[in-house]
Amino acid sequence: MYRLLRNILFWFDAEEVHYFSMNALSFFCKFPFIKKYLKKKLAPTDLKFSTKVFGLHFSNPVGLAAGFDKNAKYLEELEILGFGFVEIGTVTPVAQSGNAKPRLFRLPKDKALINRMGFNNEGAKAAAERVRTYRKKHKSSMIIGGNIGKNKVTPNDEAWKDYEICFNELHDVVDYFVVNVSSPNTPGLRDLQQKDSLKKILTNLQEINKTRNNQKPLLLKISPDLDQNDLDDIIDLALEINLDGLVAANTTIDRDNLITDKKTLEKIGAGGLSGKPLNKESNGITKYIFSRTNGKISLISSGGIFSAEDAKEKFANGASLIQVWTGFIYEGPAIVKKILSNN
Repeated sequence: MYRLLRNILFWFDAEEVHYFSMNALSFFCKFPFIKKYLKKKLAPTDLKFSTKVFGLHFSNPVGLAAGFDKNAKYLEELEILGFGFVEIGTVTPVAQSGNAKPRLFRLPKDKALINRMGFNNEGAKAAAERVRTYRKKHKSSMIIGGNIGKNKVTPNDEAWKDYEICFNELHDVVDYFVVNVSSPNTPGLRDLQQKDSLKKILTNLQEINKTRNNQKPLLLKISPDLDQNDLDDIIDLALEINLDGLVAANTTIDRDNLITDKKTLEKIGAGGLSGKPLNKESNGITKYIFSRTNGKISLISSGGIFSAEDAKEKFANGASLIQVWTGFIYEGPAIVKKILSNN
């Protein structure tokens, strides 16, 4: 059924379809009997799936990666679909429109997406208020993460200030934070993955965190395009400052070994690639980090998860939690159930 619907939706602009689909789900969830049916059909209730990672209790280890619900508008709907956690954002201090449209493209032959969204979001205050309202309205066990970034106009030497603003704004409403310095769609952002720049951002947030009564886990999302030396530097830094975890990995700028023809790729242009082609790279990075740290750092593995078998590989390579995004688009709203029913 979903495959037929997907084929129809794929005729239209990917970003417009994203909002149309989620707004339609929001509408139907206003009817209690539909909401109850969907939750019964899709949300797992078996306690065997629950897990504790970096001090937080997750009802299940399957989460939705940042970029899908940038502004925390669909938390109730995503919980109904069974996600154990949802990462909102990437959130920036001030609202920004992102890059010019079109900026989200499908590669059906590769089961992939290319995006160059550019951190389009309504700002930290708006996101924090929506999460706050959601928590007041719902007795929810779903973990909510805050993925934070810098505004496009902020120079890199002042980027640490943007991360601090977002951290302070969201601290009371989210359960954990992910520092995003690895998106390829904000000019110069990936330069912040250099050890000195990263250390300034992360240690500043840790110092602020220590002053709070309810300290929140702090994680870093890394690029799959790092060279070996830079990856080792990040791992060493994570160990040195006792970072709570790493998210491996963000989208890639690599276009090797794709089935989609070069002419189509050239027409699409720049952006981060996600989906099936990232699966092998994500597995390799996850396995390497787990081995090099002797499992001392909790890992959220993301990239190319479409099935229970994909998930099993991630867990076998050392992941404590997994995140889907592109797989959700291609496999549909039952993806969490499909993954957990075979794990």
